Amino acid sequence: MSRLRACLGHGIAAVFLGGLLAVAWAAVAESWKTNFDVRSVDLGEIVSGGPPKDGIPPIDEPRFEPLSAVDHLADTEPVVGVVIGDDARAYPLQVLMWHEIVNDTVGGVPVAVTFCPLCNAAVVFDRRLDGMVLDFGTTGRLRHSDLVMYDRQTESWWQQFVGEAIVGDLTGEVLKTVPARLESFARFRDRAPGGKVLAPDDPDRRRYGANPYVNYDSSPRPFLYRGPGPEGIAPLARVVTVESASGGREAWSLDLLREKRRIETDAGLVITWEPGQNSALDSGLIAEGVDVGNVVVRRESGGGHEDVVYGVDFAFAFHAFYPDSPIHVR
Repeated sequence: MSRLRACLGHGIAAVFLGGLLAVAWAAVAESWKTNFDVRSVDLGEIVSGGPPKDGIPPIDEPRFEPLSAVDHLADTEPVVGVVIGDDARAYPLQVLMWHEIVNDTVGGVPVAVTFCPLCNAAVVFDRRLDGMVLDFGTTGRLRHSDLVMYDRQTESWWQQFVGEAIVGDLTGEVLKTVPARLESFARFRDRAPGGKVLAPDDPDRRRYGANPYVNYDSSPRPFLYRGPGPEGIAPLARVVTVESASGGREAWSLDLLREKRRIETDAGLVITWEPGQNSALDSGLIAEGVDVGNVVVRRESGGGHEDVVYGVDFAFAFHAFYPDSPIHVR
């Protein structure tokens, strides 16, 4: 009888919690124009990260400075470097840390430059979709500890790590990703001497250059992550993620790449590592973060090389979104 009572107790608790969740989501829905009846994930997987809608404010009118005017970035500080045609722009993580999304246009291409500190995921998206140009904000919510964005045109919700709409009228749509490099400021300056750099949005209101997630990348567990961790590697170890020969994804541990310096994949990609870039999620000041190095992923093309899309992400996040994909650690 005790087992039966326990089962009944758990069942009643589940119904009660389910009711609370439904009430909570009803309250959330009142402040959104999102079509919550259309979705590809369980709403229970999406949790509050703390800030409200756009509580982490995206940058919609980015200002840039020429390289010659930039004196607030250390050579080893990380930036997201985007080069399209003759237009080269660097987006420092010391700015993205506080805004997470920049809606911009580079080389005539509308892009969203995004960074989720909790996954160390820097992803650049083409904002064009089926004749629309979307612009993005932050929902203040997380799924698998990853940023959930929304577009202002339909208020559909998007998973930043994979660029897919998971709630709303655009559910199932996937944004095209744009090749970009997570690189040191010095390396961006060397490869794009005519480039420009995103300026801090409001230096008097935010501690640009400071890391609000001190020692996060050496933490034993991710923030608000409920899923299983990857096997054989620490959940917050960095992995280099690329397209596999089968069209899926695979990853190599950063420690392995640092040891080998160069890896060639079955998909014809060349992955290289060189020292000289700070972690943005280590020390209290980004410029003093541990050296995690610079990763470049390229494919041979017409006798030369072209950049391809890649990530330098935390292992738990890659495993959460690609649970059946391998992480090579040796």
